[in-house]
Amino acid sequence: MKRIINTDAAPKAVGPYSQAIEINGTLYISGQLPVDPSTGAFVNGGIKEQTRQALENIFGILAAAGYSPADVVKSTVLLADIGDFAAMNEVYSEFYRTDMPARVAYQVAALPMGALVEIETIAAK
Repeated sequence: MKRIINTDAAPKAVGPYSQAIEINGTLYISGQLPVDPSTGAFVNGGIKEQTRQALENIFGILAAAGYSPADVVKSTVLLADIGDFAAMNEVYSEFYRTDMPARVAYQVAALPMGALVEIETIAAK
């Protein structure tokens, strides 16, 4: 059975998509931008601050869906500049310390609203 996840712990969807969908024990979290859910605006700062906020949004969705960071099996990181990879990776490693998920990171031509990073996540039980 498909379950749609919506939580105030992450920014509301700004288009025709859900924050996350759970089906058959797998949670698919839509790409999270560095939007502070309490203000609806990007966090101040650079790639580190934006990465931290995107991951906090993901962790909020995980919790709302009844999942934990240990359930994360795959992340996709989209970067506006691959030169930010090391700084993004430094913050990412603060969130995933053991049993790190599989991951891929790409530089893309542009991200919504001029973001420096967007992260999507898949978790499974």
